[in-house]
Amino acid sequence: MALSSMTGFARCHGVCGSYAWAWEVKSVNGKGLDLRLRVPPGWDAIEASVRARAAEMLARGSLQANLSVERTGIMPIVRVNAAVLDAVLTTVRQVARRIEAAPPSLDGLLALKGVMEVGEAEENEEERYSAETAVVAGFAEAAAALGDMRRHEGAALGRVLTARLDEIAALAERAELVPGRRPEAIRARLAEQVATLLGQSDRFDPDRLHQEAILIAAKADVREELDRLAAHVAQAQLLLGKGGAIGRRLDFLAQELNREANTLCAKANDVELTNIGLELKAVVEQFREQVQNVE
Repeated sequence: MALSSMTGFARCHGVCGSYAWAWEVKSVNGKGLDLRLRVPPGWDAIEASVRARAAEMLARGSLQANLSVERTGIMPIVRVNAAVLDAVLTTVRQVARRIEAAPPSLDGLLALKGVMEVGEAEENEEERYSAETAVVAGFAEAAAALGDMRRHEGAALGRVLTARLDEIAALAERAELVPGRRPEAIRARLAEQVATLLGQSDRFDPDRLHQEAILIAAKADVREELDRLAAHVAQAQLLLGKGGAIGRRLDFLAQELNREANTLCAKANDVELTNIGLELKAVVEQFREQVQNVE
């Protein structure tokens, strides 16, 4: 399966009978699948179907879907509100008895608020159902286009993540070859420190110092950290090769890589190894940031 990003955008529009509709769908990073749906008044009936389509086609991401609908080619219906017109005429006659004035004109009466109502023809139930079906199908089409864009972004993202993993593996290999982490180098450094301490005071117990030196040497060994780094890199490469919705697992591996890099820096007793550890932390952080975009 292809790797997908969580960032994308798509539009889709169509006409069904007298209804013209348009979808605009966009997505950004999200911990799960979160769909924020905006539909015109009276179109709430399609929400369940739209959410079901989104869940079928997308695994993660914060989605915003906006629907616009208008009816076209419908002759307007003009109605005169007889009750309001009668009330207006009654009022006009009452006023005419008190003052002299020209009789009201027809256009003047019809221009009064509430006298004339302009509306659309009533919706045909069958036509409305067909329009709702077409709108839901249109959302599926928009979601498919969004998925295509996310997969295109995911392909580029996969190349970036692979490059970061290669850098992590190269840094781990450099750490493996650092002369300062070899047992003989650690032993020589500790022996020199013990000799310095014994030379400064005769109150130090040589046997106790020897035991402490062994413990320090054991703690300074980064063999386990390097092995785990290699295992995590291999697992991440395997996931990238498989593709699909792997964002959460990659995020977990990014956390583990960061933990090993931190431990390596903490245990490093050599300047070169410390510098490699700091570089490693920077690359792992870049990897983690990019992983946040993976579905």
